[in-house]
Amino acid sequence: MSRAGTLAALRRAYAEGGLHPREVACEALHRAAGADPAVWIHRLEATAVLAHVDRLDGLDFNSAPLWGVPFAIKDNIDLAGVPTTAGCPDYAYVPERSATVVERLLAAGAVPIGKTNLDQFATGLVGTRSPYGVVPNAIDPSYIAGGSSSGSAVAVAHGIVPFALGTDTAGSGRVPAAFNGLVGFKPSRGWWSTRGVVPACRSLDCVSVFARTVADAYAVAEVAGGFDAEDPFSRRLDFGGFDADNARIGYLALERLPWFDDTAYADLYGRCVSGLPGTPRAVDPETFLAAGRLLYEEKNKNNRPCRQKYPSLKRS
Repeated sequence: MSRAGTLAALRRAYAEGGLHPREVACEALHRAAGADPAVWIHRLEATAVLAHVDRLDGLDFNSAPLWGVPFAIKDNIDLAGVPTTAGCPDYAYVPERSATVVERLLAAGAVPIGKTNLDQFATGLVGTRSPYGVVPNAIDPSYIAGGSSSGSAVAVAHGIVPFALGTDTAGSGRVPAAFNGLVGFKPSRGWWSTRGVVPACRSLDCVSVFARTVADAYAVAEVAGGFDAEDPFSRRLDFGGFDADNARIGYLALERLPWFDDTAYADLYGRCVSGLPGTPRAVDPETFLAAGRLLYEEKNKNNRPCRQKYPSLKRS
């Protein structure tokens, strides 16, 4: 059984002395090596991973909430000294500095295992648009993993790491999470810094996290989030939590959603909505659909003159 369980369980095992980060890191490396090669673009050498483990000796366990926790990083997010490709070999560069969110995770004791595959330049929702291979779904490999953060989702779903970083500009963190039975957490825009992240759409880009539980996802968020003066899109967000029982929670109106004649999904969504705490309020999805059309249909319309002038260009 993988030791990449929940963060709470791993931390408890460390506190009780029954487990050492070196054991956990070595198991993560072993499981990463045995996974489908398409999951990873760059797996760290054991010496590099264990160097991160060794630096834990200088961190106070009680003040380092991610002490000894292995994690994976989508390969459009910088890890110092390790190539960033964004899924494009010709684009690759080696950053001298890690992304702000990665720096914060490392400072909290997290241990990087490697960089994961993605739809090239984080443009896609399928997990198949990468020269590094098609990432198979963790539940059924005959299905797609979803994208663009396909490798990160599958690394967590297979129990290689307890959490992984992805990005989410238009679903790239939430779609593969749903397809692989995980929690996909997209923070409010500007809460997590995007310095050191290859941009897809700077005004909408978010770093996201994959985890097995909501508690784990939020534990990572509390470390990774916060204002970053080096990121012009960072915002000072004063969030002190909320009482779910008294919250007003919006959900997309069931009858206005396109279910494509699949009543099973509609029924499941209805059951989830019926279990919401607080005061649920139905929201018309048309506003969101209109925003999506502005973002994507306008893009295609604006690109049409270029495609007409250069017919040899393939439409992506």
